[in-house]
Amino acid sequence: MMKELQSDERRRVILGSLQGIGVALASSLAWSAFVSENAKASLLLRPPGAKPEKEFLRSCIRCGLCVNACPFETLKLASAGSGLPLGTPYFVPRSTPCYMCEDIPCVPACPSGALESDLVSTLIEGKKRLEIKKAQMGVAVVDQNHCIAFWGIQCDACYRACPLLDEAITLEYKRNDRTGKHSFLLPVVNSDACTGCGLCERACVTEKAAIFVLPREVALGRVGSNYIKGWDEKDEGRLEGVGGIEKTQTKRSEKEVKDYLNSGEL
Repeated sequence: MMKELQSDERRRVILGSLQGIGVALASSLAWSAFVSENAKASLLLRPPGAKPEKEFLRSCIRCGLCVNACPFETLKLASAGSGLPLGTPYFVPRSTPCYMCEDIPCVPACPSGALESDLVSTLIEGKKRLEIKKAQMGVAVVDQNHCIAFWGIQCDACYRACPLLDEAITLEYKRNDRTGKHSFLLPVVNSDACTGCGLCERACVTEKAAIFVLPREVALGRVGSNYIKGWDEKDEGRLEGVGGIEKTQTKRSEKEVKDYLNSGEL
């Protein structure tokens, strides 16, 4: 009798241990999946007019109407097992970029407001009109170490592919000291103008694109409120009504910057 009780007790201990291990493993797998999904989601590119990611995920009803409205089959819906927020629209520029439709058909197709027309609209004579140039799907980033233009090989594929030529991407001419005979033609991205369409990434000639689009929250810094452009009246206006600001006064600060820069004082 005693042996049977001891055997039952051992069995319960073993089962309890196994259950504990099972729960721990399941929790670990669930947490890993959660972390993986969030990491991938942070790099997703959404359609034009998409609200900030957290708000977008709350608003999107996973209907797929924006995907159906896209004439270039740019947009895809995240599928089960992809590690992405299930049923939400996204695009991969290297495969199929956004072709910057003037009427932006994916936006009016959205019934929930997850794609907000106000974010890609402008007022003209009191009427709201869609303006694709206002889209902020992401921003292009150049990997200078692997961009062949920075090696001195003449390439302007991304520049020519950009639909906002000389606005979102410009070419900077720089002397090539290695040869002394040629100039670098270096692509420079203007983050204020770049819409993140990804046409540059699609056009890049390297095996893995040396120019690629990232979400703006990932690619760009944030200055904060501690600094202003003192030469920009509009930006300086942010100081209006802010108390406790003191300006350092020196003999030099009494003059205009251009005066002491051109007077030989420096």
